[in-house]
Amino acid sequence: MKKVLEGIRVLDQGTFITGPAAGMLLADLGADVIKVEQPGSGDPFRAFKGGLYSPHYQTYNRNKRSVTLNTKDKDDLAVMDELVRSADVYIQNFRPGAADRLGVGEKRLRDINPRLVYCSISGFGQTGPSASRPAYDSVAQAASGFLGLLINPENPRVVGPALADAITGFYAAYGILGALFDRSRTGEGSTVEVSMLEAMCHFNLDAFTHFYSVGEVMGPYSRPSVSQSYVMKCKDGKWLALHMSSPEKFWQGLANAIERPNLFEDPRFCDRNARIQHQETLIKVLSEIFITKDRNAWCERLLAQDVPHAPMYDPSEALEDPQAKHLEILVSGQHPEMGLFRTVRPPVNFDGEHAKSVVPPPVLGEHNDDILGPIRATLGQKSPPTGPESDA
Repeated sequence: MKKVLEGIRVLDQGTFITGPAAGMLLADLGADVIKVEQPGSGDPFRAFKGGLYSPHYQTYNRNKRSVTLNTKDKDDLAVMDELVRSADVYIQNFRPGAADRLGVGEKRLRDINPRLVYCSISGFGQTGPSASRPAYDSVAQAASGFLGLLINPENPRVVGPALADAITGFYAAYGILGALFDRSRTGEGSTVEVSMLEAMCHFNLDAFTHFYSVGEVMGPYSRPSVSQSYVMKCKDGKWLALHMSSPEKFWQGLANAIERPNLFEDPRFCDRNARIQHQETLIKVLSEIFITKDRNAWCERLLAQDVPHAPMYDPSEALEDPQAKHLEILVSGQHPEMGLFRTVRPPVNFDGEHAKSVVPPPVLGEHNDDILGPIRATLGQKSPPTGPESDA
């Protein structure tokens, strides 16, 4: 795949998800992303499953190089300054004020390199009454009004992956790309700020539009009701999803597939508005039908009738689907110490080509000698021993 960001150097000093996710997206596009980590421990996400190479860490740190610097140390800060001079982008997701204490605040780094695009990611923004509050994924989802669209009132508990963290990383990368384009016209870098609260409010745009347009407060069943979305358990204990929308041809196809050709002549289900009003009843009717056959049998019938559906796969199944295999979504690389690394390739194709290879996430300080060694030599510094950091 074309490396559209080849030649762009990114310093990623992020931890956990938001900052590293932004860096990963840029790395996937071909940028040289140098992950700057704390000596000895590195990104705290490294140790979430023991060791320093957890699945959490691996998820957001492929295609990067790792160096270790403690910017509270004057020699390490001098090395960091040299990296900044050669960089196009710097990313951090510290709490407001922490970057200045670490010597990597926006003003200081952009004085060193006026062309630098400086990206600061926070929970609630850089200023305001909540700026200093700790923020994690569920906090941002709740504060933005998004979490209420996911919680099942009958069994209220947080569900699903770290959406707010990952989505904030996407918005940060989006802002960085815009700033890089602007720099190509002006020659000057800029500061990109994004908070998890702002990112999730924007991601939750549909709910806000409904409220401010027609006064509707959406709940967890609002969109599935309007879109006529269903999940059905089958005889073999597996599940499938239906997204019927409004075209009547899909409903007639469903009627044929389940061998109930007259089902949607019932006044409760005869048109879109009726189906929305009586969705709970329709769920019960369909559930009693779908439980009678295995998932594969239903998928064959639904496919034959052109009904919008998919098996509800788990991660062990999804990339084994023939279409996923055709698209070569699963890619792999070999790390010299950690062995085989498999992951999902970037979804964007350029000129008909997609990424077919990946560089596995680095072990802590893996590239100290390659990247920091020449800088320390120029500054007259001795390179610290790196043996323990290369052991994951």
